Amino acid sequence: MFKQRVVFVHGSGSFGAAAWPRQHGMALGYDALFLRRHGYDAVAEPVESSFAEDTAIVLRSLSDDGRGAAGGHVVAHAQGAIAAMMAAVERPDLVHSLTLVEPACLSLTAELPATSAHISLMKPLFDVRHQLGDDDFQREFVRRVYAADLHQAATVEEKRSARRLRLQSPSWEAPLHIVPGVPTLVLTGGWEPLYEEIAGYLRETGALHRTAPGGHRPQDSADGDRAIRQFIADVSRSEPARAS
Repeated sequence: MFKQRVVFVHGSGSFGAAAWPRQHGMALGYDALFLRRHGYDAVAEPVESSFAEDTAIVLRSLSDDGRGAAGGHVVAHAQGAIAAMMAAVERPDLVHSLTLVEPACLSLTAELPATSAHISLMKPLFDVRHQLGDDDFQREFVRRVYAADLHQAATVEEKRSARRLRLQSPSWEAPLHIVPGVPTLVLTGGWEPLYEEIAGYLRETGALHRTAPGGHRPQDSADGDRAIRQFIADVSRSEPARAS
């Protein structure tokens, strides 16, 4: 039996299947792929992020799989939503739907109040990121975003995670455009005005907006997981020709 493809694109921190613990079970009903963005590897040292490389990874995952099947649904979190949107603009025929979880699509709303304030807060840090050590950058990043202190990275993976964070391109520099004609769900945690502002902008362009508990990771809550699954199922039912 043919299974529709669902591609999961992580944000910062965990990657691959580890970034989507509640969505593992979707592999029972879908051809689920849990991607690793450019520079994310369990062994290799992190490298500079690339919006273009991330987009290419998403598009490759949606290409013909050798059985004549191409395209699928894309579920993306935080900065991963940038590559998801760019892929949908480049190849809307391959993207059956977009689910954007707490999307860091700041370049769309750069002139709006919450986004503008966030950029003003974070840009000075990103401007000097190549002059800072990984730990120093991560500590200051967490202090500015979450108003919290962070212990110094100790394990190898913690050190790699700190370096990946420093090497991420500022999300407000992404060349984003609105995706015409692709069914889109925006899922937010209702905790941060920045993400609610982005969600509101996308809602005004035709996206469906839902909130669920879980802070920056609403996909980890029962309500958030249910919203993702329901949206994809609804889109699948509305497009029987693609599912046949």
